[in-house]
Amino acid sequence: MSPSRGALVTGAAVTAAAAVVLTVVVWPEGSGSGPSGDTASPSGTSAEAAPSPTRSYPMSSTPSAIPAVREHTAARGPGWQPGKGSGVVIAKGSQVLADEARLLADELKIRYRGAEPAKAGDVELALGGKDAGPAESYTLTVRDRRVRITGPDESGVFYGTRTLKQSLKADGAVPEGVVNDRPDRPQRGLNLDIARKHYSAEWIEDRIREMGDLKLNQLGLHFSDDQAFRIESKSHPEVVSDEALTQDEVRRIVGLANSRHIEVVPEIDSPGHLGAVLAAHPDLQLRNTAGVASQGSVDISKPGAAKLIDELLDEYTELFPGRYWHLGADEYQALVVQNPAASYPQLQRAAERKHGAGATIEDLATSWLNDRADVVVPKGRTAKAWNDGLFRGTKVKADENIEIEYWTGKEYGVRPPQEYLAAGYKMLNLNDEFLYYVLGEPNDFAYPTGKRIYEQWTPLVMRGTEPVAERYSKQILGGRFAVWGDLANAQTTEQVAQGIEMPLVATSQKLWDPRKPALSWAEFQELAKRTGSAG
Repeated sequence: MSPSRGALVTGAAVTAAAAVVLTVVVWPEGSGSGPSGDTASPSGTSAEAAPSPTRSYPMSSTPSAIPAVREHTAARGPGWQPGKGSGVVIAKGSQVLADEARLLADELKIRYRGAEPAKAGDVELALGGKDAGPAESYTLTVRDRRVRITGPDESGVFYGTRTLKQSLKADGAVPEGVVNDRPDRPQRGLNLDIARKHYSAEWIEDRIREMGDLKLNQLGLHFSDDQAFRIESKSHPEVVSDEALTQDEVRRIVGLANSRHIEVVPEIDSPGHLGAVLAAHPDLQLRNTAGVASQGSVDISKPGAAKLIDELLDEYTELFPGRYWHLGADEYQALVVQNPAASYPQLQRAAERKHGAGATIEDLATSWLNDRADVVVPKGRTAKAWNDGLFRGTKVKADENIEIEYWTGKEYGVRPPQEYLAAGYKMLNLNDEFLYYVLGEPNDFAYPTGKRIYEQWTPLVMRGTEPVAERYSKQILGGRFAVWGDLANAQTTEQVAQGIEMPLVATSQKLWDPRKPALSWAEFQELAKRTGSAG
């Protein structure tokens, strides 16, 4: 039994269960794909020993990967594993894939040979045309002792290389046949609170590498809060905390993320959660009629407040060149008191000056959100905001193009997700029932488990445990697993990395394919170890 056949047979029992859709196709004998037509060794290294004409390869199993591939067409053949002469090449006209090819070659410890024809034992990467499939999809073909990975865009081809890498690690070979794979949701990621707990650039980069292998494509960085402001500022150095990332470190993080097809989504939360900024600008602190400061809240009736935040937005949109910007907008403390207008009459007067008689502080807060969106949108960004930053029954409506990130139904007066969906907003799922890893577990939070996410959550489960109607599915763009540092010293950064490992792996599976998984949780855990996704 050859090494590749042995690996395939050994892994078949586990990997067969990972197939979501399996179409069996038997290639005809003598076609050059089966044993009678193949004159080279099954390992793909050289023509050392031709298989016996009577040898029969077993039907291939589905490649081992997380997230599981959505479709695999099985075939008979030796599969593929790198040999002495193997290399990674790129097809003619696909030079943009050079970075993906170099990365794969380095990981597999084989040569990168550039744009030249593929030969036996090689992996070829190719960019397809517009009709090559949906965004981020890929086709991985193992045939004639070669691998060919194609996709309509660079990210799809990159994901194909992740499947190849995981399959090799798990089973020692990539099975014969054709994989057709694609994500169910366009936004899939991790949200990291680096404001309340400092994480080194190296720690963040390790998470980016893990995310890339899991086909996650979005890293949220919440870097400003009451406790700290964690990225170097040239325009307002006075707001930056002692422990902070330098701008050069941020550029390095963004560069690594880009190489793994991950977009970094920065967040400066306002008009609340600004305590670190206000410590350097106490004149902008919101105070009630008794002179008591409202924690973390800027006084949005003061022109200087908008000027300060907009200057920070101008600076950091240059540092973060991605498509998205998170404006926060949640938990403005002026709106959690019994009578906001009586407690903060300056806000009520500002609301009426700007929006006329009958306007409320909710109207003023909504126009604050819209005004900040007007800063980032002309710079090519899509604005995002937390769901509790949008209010029911206001004269002023939040811009319909702002993407709503739904995290809670627990806050007082928070609307259910169906209201935003019915109004036409696009949304992202950060359901705090399943996806919130809050350090120290305050306020009845419990550390989420991968098992619960894997077995009970889907992108439609946006609040609590009940899904929204299927008719809203296209408006739900995906989700992110979120780490928050409320009690920052409750865990070390190493403990955080370990604690979020399997929940993030499970989240990646359900965002790629929300259908009921074929594997049990125990089998999925074992697969995560074999593929190198965890443990």
